[in-house]
Amino acid sequence: MLRALYSGISGLRSHQTMLDVTGNNIANVNTTAFKGSSVEFQDTLSQLVRNSTLPQDDAGGSNPAQVGLGVQVAAISTNFAQGAAQSTGVPTHLMIAGDGFFVVRSGAETGYTRNGAFSFDAEGRMITSDGGFVQGWTAQDGVIAPGAGTGNITLPVGAVSGAVATSSARVTGNLPSDAALGSEIVRDVTVYDAEGTADTLALTFTRTAGGWSVATDGGATTDLAFTDGELTAGGTLAAGPITIDLSALTGYAELSTVAITEQDGREAGTLQSYALSEDGSLVGTFSNGETQVLARVALATFVNPAGLEKAGSSQYRPTVNSGQAAIGEAGVDGMGKLISGALEMSNVDLSQEFTNLIVAQRGFQANARIITTSDEVLQELTNLKR
Repeated sequence: MLRALYSGISGLRSHQTMLDVTGNNIANVNTTAFKGSSVEFQDTLSQLVRNSTLPQDDAGGSNPAQVGLGVQVAAISTNFAQGAAQSTGVPTHLMIAGDGFFVVRSGAETGYTRNGAFSFDAEGRMITSDGGFVQGWTAQDGVIAPGAGTGNITLPVGAVSGAVATSSARVTGNLPSDAALGSEIVRDVTVYDAEGTADTLALTFTRTAGGWSVATDGGATTDLAFTDGELTAGGTLAAGPITIDLSALTGYAELSTVAITEQDGREAGTLQSYALSEDGSLVGTFSNGETQVLARVALATFVNPAGLEKAGSSQYRPTVNSGQAAIGEAGVDGMGKLISGALEMSNVDLSQEFTNLIVAQRGFQANARIITTSDEVLQELTNLKR
């Protein structure tokens, strides 16, 4: 039989594979975080018709003569180039800007994906579109334990931020140096005990011959002295367990702007809202104004991402040639940052894919002509005997 017949058949098979891959790319042009593939061809074995010969004194050497036996698919490689960002406005949607994969768990299998279309289920667990559990670290009292193992990320609905007793307060502003002797300025601040019970701490500033005196409603007092408007004495005041910082006060004329600007206590609060930051932290905002890290999304990288196997549902699984997953945080150790409220679009280039479609079609047609031509030659051979 003619070798060209089998070369044409191999060409048909290879270009059919190219058509299949190109068609799949086009079909997934709107698939979130889809990575397109491309086909690489290589020739098959070549039949040796004549060996090469060494040059002689009376004759030159000759090159080997070989007849190729067709084409085969060498590889189908995945293009992991970054896809464009698509803003969705959904706070649980995440996009990786850079390298890395989200870690998700479905049943007993751990998969890796670039698709960050996440949401929360009825139990507060962060899940993928098909119900896989997003993996990460859960915080304890707002702190992620270093080196801890990953697990399901859960939004603690009904979480409470504990009360903190007030231990310090800060007073700023100006006490007027031209105020009449004996005049008073009273400022109140709300403070809290260890159980979050609110109380009012009153500070009374009284003009004295030497400057100003400060007294609390609990009886603690101190004297303030100013030189050219700058505080020179009486920088702190102890009101029971609360230390009041007075060092920022000034004593210039005509300005009365003294105020208690901050205190470090708070009442207990419940979780009201949440947001995802660029390092993957799930940050909760509580009714008492406190913000606290609740959990953090984990990312994974591979030495050879092209060695990953597509597992469906926009997920990948590691192979012996991809290397093992290196788990870490976004923005650390070469991993990309996260963008909240956006998704990564498919990186399929339609203009290139349609060009590949034409190339594959013409290649298929050309190899079909090889077969028909070989068939005509065989027909001529069979017609020799009539």
